[in-house]
Amino acid sequence: MVGSGKKKGTVRFSLNPRSSAGRVSVAGDFSEWKPRPLRKRVDGFSLTLALPPGTYQYKFIVEGAWIIDPDNNQWALSPIGTMNSIVVVD
Repeated sequence: MVGSGKKKGTVRFSLNPRSSAGRVSVAGDFSEWKPRPLRKRVDGFSLTLALPPGTYQYKFIVEGAWIIDPDNNQWALSPIGTMNSIVVVD
């Protein structure tokens, strides 16, 4: 899931994997597709990032497997033919 963070200009990425995953990261064009680890919480994993206004593509990485955000139905086709999730920062 992606949503607004507590501070203006921040985005909160969160995921509650269906399995007992030990490692979850997020990567996107905002990080040059370099994975950023999410912190483990009682209800799943999350990470809040400050991002400038714009539209960004991203994916979660769960135990090495790249997946689209299962709670976000906004997607775009990547240049390599896979789907990426989309987040818009105002």
